[in-house]
Amino acid sequence: MKASRLVAIACAVAALAGCHRAPPGPSLTSVPFALLPGWAEDHPAAALPGLLADCAHLVALPAETPLGLPGQALPGFHAGDWRGVCARAATVMGKDAAAARAYFEQDFTAYRLEDSGNSAAEFTGYYEPEMAGSLVRDGKFTTPLLGRPDDLIQADLGRFIPDLHGRSITGRVAGHALVPYFSRAEIERGALDGQHLELLFVADPVDAFFLQVQGSGRVDLPDGSVVRVAYAAQNGLPYVAIGRKLVERGALPQDGVTMQAIRAWLAAHPQEVAQMLDENPSYVFFRLRQGVAPDQGPPGALGVPLVPGRSIAVDRGVIPLGAPVWLDTTDPADGSKFQRLMLAQDTGGAIKGARRADIFFGWGEAAEQRAGAARQPGTQYVLLPKVAS
Repeated sequence: MKASRLVAIACAVAALAGCHRAPPGPSLTSVPFALLPGWAEDHPAAALPGLLADCAHLVALPAETPLGLPGQALPGFHAGDWRGVCARAATVMGKDAAAARAYFEQDFTAYRLEDSGNSAAEFTGYYEPEMAGSLVRDGKFTTPLLGRPDDLIQADLGRFIPDLHGRSITGRVAGHALVPYFSRAEIERGALDGQHLELLFVADPVDAFFLQVQGSGRVDLPDGSVVRVAYAAQNGLPYVAIGRKLVERGALPQDGVTMQAIRAWLAAHPQEVAQMLDENPSYVFFRLRQGVAPDQGPPGALGVPLVPGRSIAVDRGVIPLGAPVWLDTTDPADGSKFQRLMLAQDTGGAIKGARRADIFFGWGEAAEQRAGAARQPGTQYVLLPKVAS
């Protein structure tokens, strides 16, 4: 890229940062483990393998690497803070349940997450979709899954303005200016034609849309093999929930927005599918994922496989990636208590703030049903190391 274009990008980013204040951080209130709802009934040892996988990533980072909002005085928001608890986690692995529980209680402090004094959270769900597809455009397989375009640029604002750590801007260069990237509607109408970005083809544009919402999936090829696709990039435009748009139109009731209800409406109104999907300008690009075992979940933002019922997507500006998180909510399948130790291993475009998280339910029909119905109230608590090492 020409130097003049790089200068233009830097100027555009600096200009944006100059007129945008960083949002206030959440408040964290320490809570004794004995007061975590359901703590005595869970089996925290089940979270240890995932924590060790997170640790392999965290301890490899420079100690000063920030993991959340800048200026946080609590330990856990820099990579070096995790080295001691990660080393001790390895010594607990394989021991009994009591040893695992004691480890978390002795090495971590639990903090209730609040925003403006409110700790009431909303928990949604996601899963790994599976659908038929082809490596070539053929027969019914005409909807492409696209790889990341070469002209898509993502700039970390924290590299220009430290107070904006964790915030980024995505766009493309047009002339000497950095401009927003193409919207979903523009991409669907051919804005990227000729760049040969097609990785795979599936039959249903609605399936492709929900695959983008989930961020990863499995594509069954005609020869019986399975290809895994993972999130590669996003066009930088805001995620707009089409369920909310359907509520605004009076097509769905406020309390009836589930993935299944949205799919049913789209199936009943095929002539309006393209227009409705375009209401969400966000567009996700994929990459092929090799070497993932069939019984493993897709890689999350840390690059480690997600674990059904133990991994969540969080706002990384609020919760450091890799941290254990205690959830107090209910199961969307039957309303029973869902109180367990999770791991912040992923992020999501719609997951913003201290009172949001997305639960990974796995893959297959049962996971799809639970994820599609999830919209549960509750509270979340982040576990941070007691002492920086």
